Amino acid sequence: MTTPNDRALFRPPLTFMGVPASTDATGAGAAILGCPFDCGTHPFRIGSRQGPQAIREQSPLLQRYQSELADQDILADLGVIDAGDVNVVPSRAEEAFPLIEEAAYRLGSAGAATVGFGGDGSISLPLVRAAARIHPDLVVLHIDSHTDAYPVDPVHRYDPATQFTHAALEQRVRPSASFHVGVRGNAMRQGVYDYARDLGYNLVTMRDFQRRGAEDVLGEIRTAIGSRPVYLSFDMDVFDPSCAPGVCTPSWGGFTAREGLELLRALAGLSIVAADVNTVSPPHDVNGMTAFLAAAVTFEILLLVWRARRDEAD
Repeated sequence: MTTPNDRALFRPPLTFMGVPASTDATGAGAAILGCPFDCGTHPFRIGSRQGPQAIREQSPLLQRYQSELADQDILADLGVIDAGDVNVVPSRAEEAFPLIEEAAYRLGSAGAATVGFGGDGSISLPLVRAAARIHPDLVVLHIDSHTDAYPVDPVHRYDPATQFTHAALEQRVRPSASFHVGVRGNAMRQGVYDYARDLGYNLVTMRDFQRRGAEDVLGEIRTAIGSRPVYLSFDMDVFDPSCAPGVCTPSWGGFTAREGLELLRALAGLSIVAADVNTVSPPHDVNGMTAFLAAAVTFEILLLVWRARRDEAD
């Protein structure tokens, strides 16, 4: 019997779409970073800490070539790596957030556009902090059914509804050129839309989006953002629960899968420098459909990064 070499004998660790597993981002154009953290504050819907693994598990359903938009292996061309998960303990934000920030900063400092896998929406804050250290004049494009820009509780400072409040108050982003898109449904308290606007953010509710149309909304976004570096935060609950049931806080009346993916494709030309895909909650999912859709969202984001880098090189 011929002794097999290591490659034939050992199966590599599970990564997003089979990209190389590495924490060395030198030469990488993008890096997947799992952030298996949730605050654990919801009374019964806990589980997004399992989201990063679930997205990876569903990602082999995606094929490498997108013949209509980019008929080549963009993952290889961009040099995407999967850095694994940050070693955090869920619910301990004061300990976890500095670790997430440092991991994202190391990857980003090496030149990779970090794409964080949540976890609940709170993980956007340390990821934004890391991106802001690298990219001056950063703006946020937040696609979500909630603003996540609520007033901060002075005792419990961190939760999944205040990450963009912290980002604005810490001056990590420019709110006047930042947008919350797809906002809808009920809120935990009064005045949350006005509070987000008082912070300087632009809000486009789902009703606004449907009334104005995608072309008008995207025209406003492009004009406001211009050539500034963009942090793209995509909360899976912006989709309707009929296509994304496994999220932390579902809200009816959201985008269909086709509408959400088309919205992402329409962002081509923006300078996406970092991103996250969050709130996949496997215990509440149905046959992995939300995680599979999150993997598709991730591929579309990587396609945006690939296009932005190709345009910069031309």
